[in-house]
Formats: sequence, structure tokens, C-alpha cells
Amino acid sequence: MFTNIKTSKNNKDIVTNLTQKLNLGAENIIARLAFSYSLSRGRLLDLSQIKDSSGKEYNSKVLFGNYMDTYIALICVHYRIHKSDKDISKYVKLHIDDGLELINKEIINKDSVTGLEFLMNEVEKGLAV
Repeated sequence: MFTNIKTSKNNKDIVTNLTQKLNLGAENIIARLAFSYSLSRGRLLDLSQIKDSSGKEYNSKVLFGNYMDTYIALICVHYRIHKSDKDISKYVKLHIDDGLELINKEIINKDSVTGLEFLMNEVEKGLAV
């Protein structure tokens, strides 16, 4: 298992901006949301596309709280790998970075969007499918 994950250098500012703009709590909440948002797209990300690790650092306990096993299970099911796979931390990082970029693109030009509005809109999209 891993103890720390670092976002890319470019995503360090995105984490801060999204945390302030969406007002959902601490930065680790945005990272969890980004992880889930990326996974929800159903894409398998390529490990060769992993970005630098010069950004925001998260301790795995802070990032996932008491639900680390659940988040790891999501990666395992998505990639059809075992929980002992050496690349799990890389997949987590890939999806956090990817999700941060996706969310940022989604709300970059929306001045008054709140975190709750963003979440409700995504839930409605999911229900419509």
C-alpha cells in the first residue's frame, strides 16, 4: 500500500482554486471528488501518461480517511487488478490529476457555481443515463 500521493505541479493551484470556488471543505475533499469524477468517466488511463509529482501532497489517511479500502477497491475493479498491485498508487494519482483537470474545465468560466450545484448537476446527469 502507499502512504502519500502528490498531484502534478499544474494541479497544485487547481486544487486550491477549486477548494475556494466550490467551498466543499478542505482540499482533500476536492481530491476525493476529482478521483471519483475521473473514475466515473469509465476510461482506463495509461500509466505512461502519469504526470510529475511536484504538486500538493496528500497523506493517504488524510486523502481517504477511514475508507481507503473502498477507494482502492474502486481502482482494483476498474483496472481488474489485485489490491497488492504495485501500481495502485500510480492509478490513484492518475485519476486525481485527471479529475482535477476535468472539474476545472467544467467550472472554469462559471462565476457563481457552488460545490453543491456542481454535485447535484453531476448526479442529475448520472440519473438521466
